[in-house]
Amino acid sequence: MKTKFLLLLVSVFSLYSCMEEVTTIYDQPIPLMEVVDIPVENTQTPPSSSSPEQVFEWMEHMQADNGLIESAENTNFVSLYDNALAALAFLANGDTDRTELILDYFDQQLETEFYGNNGGFFQYREISGENGSRIWMGDNAWLLLAVNHYHEFTNSNKYEHLAYELENWLRSLQTEDGGLQGGINEDGTLIPKVTEGMITAFNAVRGYDDFHMGILKFLEEQRWDLTESVLITKTQNPAYNYALDLYTLGYLILEDFPVEILSKATRFLNSQTATVQGKLVNGYCFDDDKDVVWLEGTAQMALAFSAAAQTGNAENIVLNIESTFIQSSGSENGIGIPYTTNHGTNFGATFLWDHADIKPTISSSAWYLFVKQSFNPFQLEKNKGIPAEEKFWTNSGVN
Repeated sequence: MKTKFLLLLVSVFSLYSCMEEVTTIYDQPIPLMEVVDIPVENTQTPPSSSSPEQVFEWMEHMQADNGLIESAENTNFVSLYDNALAALAFLANGDTDRTELILDYFDQQLETEFYGNNGGFFQYREISGENGSRIWMGDNAWLLLAVNHYHEFTNSNKYEHLAYELENWLRSLQTEDGGLQGGINEDGTLIPKVTEGMITAFNAVRGYDDFHMGILKFLEEQRWDLTESVLITKTQNPAYNYALDLYTLGYLILEDFPVEILSKATRFLNSQTATVQGKLVNGYCFDDDKDVVWLEGTAQMALAFSAAAQTGNAENIVLNIESTFIQSSGSENGIGIPYTTNHGTNFGATFLWDHADIKPTISSSAWYLFVKQSFNPFQLEKNKGIPAEEKFWTNSGVN
């Protein structure tokens, strides 16, 4: 059984039409962001108080007895990525028990699901764990990230076998050109090579060896825009070659990545009226459409600014994000952050699911907590000792 939410999320990876041409890059500093009240009738009552602790409380409420966490309230929809984020958020807050509940679930699915798929856990499933679909490389890399952090935090190797299997599977996806195959769609077709997934796997697989060298070779030759000095998606539609998460994750993952990438991300900066609060919120869109403020990606920008010691920019972004808190419908004190401020298109021209702007979501909330906890999920493997000649981003991408 597939939900509408599931179908719309899957369509993010298939881009066949464009909304508008790519805009130019702005090189000026990021402007200060202020929240401005707009006299629009609220569709819901915003929370009377807000704190990171209340976000953790909501996230705890979202965890089922089997350890899985629903991506948004009352959706019966579970994402592997969101569960990896939640595991990391719990860990950053010192809650190893809830992290273990998530990791235990997937560890227990190795024999049936992982091996049954010839590698890889399902990207989507119901809260019961049933009806899994699509095997996406990037989300499995995030699960490996969570396992690595758990081992580092607890000084144990409890999930050593899980980590071993995930790493071996990620390595098996590498092709002769160095890129990683994206996984397998539900209909059996292969998922193309996705830049965001590859740089996540680059970080998740510990150390630096031929696997990592191959990924960098592929990125330099096929996913590096020499003119703009940015990583690109290389979609079927060139209008969507530029994606916010390649700016944020590129900076957070690749050592010595030029900090100028953060000012270049101004191309995605826009203001939208939040559906629930009726307030104007400044933040970043997925792409050049600039028709929504993507709150997960905006929180990623805040973390990147924090990592770059640009505290003022990070604080202004957090101020905007905190104006979008939504009261949980099932947890009295719990609050969370929606996926976007308003309804519009996802990455590309596909419209978001109908509750993206009106329900608290794990992804946006987890990245917000990362910022508040000063926790960079990529820091553990940020410094891999990459040879200077292989850091193509520091020498303008010249072979």
